[in-house]
Amino acid sequence: MSKADSIFISNIKDILDNGFSDKDLNVRPKWLDGTPAHTVKKFCIVNRYNLAEEFPIITLRRTAFKSCIDELLWIWQKKSNNIHDLNSHIWDSWADETGSIGKAYGYQLGVKHKYKEGMFDQVDRVLYDLKHNKQSRRILTNIYVHADLSEMNLYPCAYSVTFNVTGNKLNAILNQRSNDMAVANNWNVVQYAVLVHMLAQVSDLEVGELVHVIADAHIYDRHIPVVEKMISNPSYPAPKFVMNPDVKDFYSFTVDDFKLEDYRFTPFTDKLEVAV
Repeated sequence: MSKADSIFISNIKDILDNGFSDKDLNVRPKWLDGTPAHTVKKFCIVNRYNLAEEFPIITLRRTAFKSCIDELLWIWQKKSNNIHDLNSHIWDSWADETGSIGKAYGYQLGVKHKYKEGMFDQVDRVLYDLKHNKQSRRILTNIYVHADLSEMNLYPCAYSVTFNVTGNKLNAILNQRSNDMAVANNWNVVQYAVLVHMLAQVSDLEVGELVHVIADAHIYDRHIPVVEKMISNPSYPAPKFVMNPDVKDFYSFTVDDFKLEDYRFTPFTDKLEVAV
């Protein structure tokens, strides 16, 4: 069993056994048929993944590794807010007729700000500091910009990342206000694990820990029987993560520069509807 599997199973069991149900409350999310999408939730789950030890992808079912990376590059590398720059359809429900999701995600990372050293967007500022100010305690991004929330088609879920170099290891804390555990939990973990690997390589650092802090970790009512089945599935050791060692420029990475060796997982065909 991978450590990601173990953490995921523990989270799911804790939410189902000890979580709070909002079934009697008015809630914003709805299913496609218009029915309110209720949840069982836990407040503040904190998970730690040692990226130097193994790659944190679950094997209880397949996590779409390449699609995860494609979305990651869409946000962090392309700094795009248009689904026409994305190769999957995961954002279609939040896009307007032009394909835009508003001033969200990649848009915020691409906005330039004035610093003592010059004009940087948030990604370039991180890259600059990891090369020139490795011991800084100020290396972070934040895309939850209140002034622009009214122009976002979806408020950011994973909204802030704090980077910290300890010795020669790059660590990161991913802060997430809300996490649909069945649909998006391991998806987000895989993405930000890859991001730490990318930033470490282009900054001549080694990977350390990814810490995932989730304020509202929830399971939707229609997902409960699916996740109960999922956590009873057979599991396997974590696969080996392989990244092209020749890429030294963050903006030169492509989806094809990443692969998993020996990724075994339990086939799982149950559908998970996404609440919107």
